[in-house]
Amino acid sequence: MQTAISKLTKEYQAVVPEAVRTKLRLNAGDSIAFEIDKNSIRLRKAAPTDLEFSSALVPTLSEWESQHDEEAYHDL
Repeated sequence: MQTAISKLTKEYQAVVPEAVRTKLRLNAGDSIAFEIDKNSIRLRKAAPTDLEFSSALVPTLSEWESQHDEEAYHDL
């Protein structure tokens, strides 16, 4: 198994290492998906169904857009 490491910036961004980009055939502008399990997280190239699901979900989350929510959860 090969390991690739990246460091988070202050904005919690990270560079996807070249070995990962090559293996997943990632290009600039591609979306990635994080599969979250109990003890691990896997990164993969997002499939069209991931993007459709995410787009459909966004309108249902408007209840969390108030200023009160921003103040209460700004540091999460």
